[in-house]
Amino acid sequence: MAIETTKMSSKGQIVIPEEIRKRLGLKTGDKFLVMSDKDVVILKTLSNPSMDEFDDLVKEARKQAKVASLKRTDIVKAIAKSRAK
Repeated sequence: MAIETTKMSSKGQIVIPEEIRKRLGLKTGDKFLVMSDKDVVILKTLSNPSMDEFDDLVKEARKQAKVASLKRTDIVKAIAKSRAK
């Protein structure tokens, strides 16, 4: 585990130290999930799933939709309702 210090700018920006960026392979444009609890802030890198992972996600979503007795028309209606907001 690497421990470094950094500080926040007036714009709320925080620099991730170079050693940590290199070790984690972080690059410009990477996205993070930011979580907090009391005085702890956690950054979790976000990445797009691979095609295999995406296929697994779709299979699981279809399985859960079948368990919930959802039909394709139910999903289309839910999407249209969400977009109308």
